[in-house]
Amino acid sequence: MSLSGLVDLFCTEPTLSATLANARESRPAALDLTAPPPMRPLIAAAMATSAERGGAGRPVLVVTSTYREAEELTAALECLLPREDVVYYPAWETLPHERLSPRSDTVGRRLAVLRRLAHPAAADAEHGPVQVVVA
Repeated sequence: MSLSGLVDLFCTEPTLSATLANARESRPAALDLTAPPPMRPLIAAAMATSAERGGAGRPVLVVTSTYREAEELTAALECLLPREDVVYYPAWETLPHERLSPRSDTVGRRLAVLRRLAHPAAADAEHGPVQVVVA
């Protein structure tokens, strides 16, 4: 189900609109925003939405504290933005001091995300450039 109309409406909220305008104009290297959990998908989607639609038009990295939170946020963002614009960068699954390697599918998923980030022009029709990375 697509809820992209909510993002357009959310971008008109005065406080967020001013923040998005600041992000568009000054282009800070990093913008650190804190919000209650229910608002995080909408804010991330607004930051990634094009400037023509009222958003900031910037790629977004959303860092969560647990893999479950990251997966839930990814699912929420896929309802607000085109599915191919949102990627989940999975956790490594092992601690540095452990003598274990992560599962091969985890390594493959991480490499696929890094490839899309490193080569946005080489994206095929199914996978365009990444707008939001959830980690």
